[in-house]
Amino acid sequence: MRAYLDFLRVTYAARLLGGTLLGRLPNGMGMLAVVLHVRAEGGGYTLAGTLAAAFGLSMAAGQPVLGRAMDRFGQPRVLLPAAWLSAAGFALLALTGADPLPVTAGAVILAGFATPPLEAGLRALWTLVLPGPAQVRAAYALDAAAQEVLFTAGPLIVVAAAAVNTETALLLTGGLGIAGTLVITTSVPSRTWRSEPRTSDWAGPLRPAGIRVLLLALTCAGIALGVYSVAAVAYAERAGDDLASGLLLAAMSAGALAGGLLYGARSWPGSDHRRFLVLMAALAAGYLPLALAPGLPVMTMLAFASGIFLAPMLACSFTLVDRLVPKGTVTEAFAWVVAAFGVGGAIGSAAAGIGQDLAGVSGAFAAAGAGGMLALLTCLLGIRPLRGDGASGRAAQTTSPAPLP
Repeated sequence: MRAYLDFLRVTYAARLLGGTLLGRLPNGMGMLAVVLHVRAEGGGYTLAGTLAAAFGLSMAAGQPVLGRAMDRFGQPRVLLPAAWLSAAGFALLALTGADPLPVTAGAVILAGFATPPLEAGLRALWTLVLPGPAQVRAAYALDAAAQEVLFTAGPLIVVAAAAVNTETALLLTGGLGIAGTLVITTSVPSRTWRSEPRTSDWAGPLRPAGIRVLLLALTCAGIALGVYSVAAVAYAERAGDDLASGLLLAAMSAGALAGGLLYGARSWPGSDHRRFLVLMAALAAGYLPLALAPGLPVMTMLAFASGIFLAPMLACSFTLVDRLVPKGTVTEAFAWVVAAFGVGGAIGSAAAGIGQDLAGVSGAFAAAGAGGMLALLTCLLGIRPLRGDGASGRAAQTTSPAPLP
């Protein structure tokens, strides 16, 4: 684990990673906070689920828009206003409850759309802060692995806050976003980072075919993840064990954490695009046995195994983004990665419900395997664009107007 120790010793590295993880907690809290509040205010499950989906889709739509703005105007001028607007949306929802519906829907959409793109912004900073490719790879792997912890810790924080009342859960969600954003935007790297001038092409990072293939593959992988969270609840209901869903989600997150840490601890031979294909194949294969839905002890082991290649696949995708995107579009490109997963997750949630209705728990988990296989098929068909032209996207994209102290 020397790579991680070297990474954490770099000035600003621990602050940037920690602040970003703090500010991204709302990403794993928002949907559940919305559902709990709407239900507490007397709204039905259909309304609660629809508003939660609206939050997720709004966040997916807002990330590329705000990412493009950061490439143009810098980080603090975009991240801080976005964090305050998102928190205002959560506060408005806390005041209104489930009625009047137009105000409630507007509050949810505002909270989601204005979610600050801290994840994309962090990845844009690494080549400014870190001295070499080894540290950047370690940062990507640690970031991808820690992301799984966020989506386990976030819901637990919401449930604990909702024990006071659901308004507290909403306000805490918005407040954590502001706190993490302040940690980042008051740092020297964030204040000094500038993107290189970009061309006037409206497509920006979507211009290269390789990026479009990558985003489609990640959307399909997001479908598998969206399926998993719903299918785990269905499994727990069938087993008559309320704790089973949390155990399965935690097991998958633990697998992703372990896989990410192992992946980032060393350098790997071969080209990035071929490694991405292998990792996606392994990830897809890990989802297929879940459709067996065996007893809880075996299912927990399968859940752990299904997560092992998730964080490595994500970390490898980040290096592909580095290489493929045009100059001046790095933050927007990483924001599109976040959006792809968000859209895939929303589709996966619906697919899990359909699978559950058609074939029970096994049908729900089978939809996760289908999402993984679609992601693999996309990679196989698009392997040539994923290879790219060998141009380095990130190496030329970040400049610092002043040396970092």
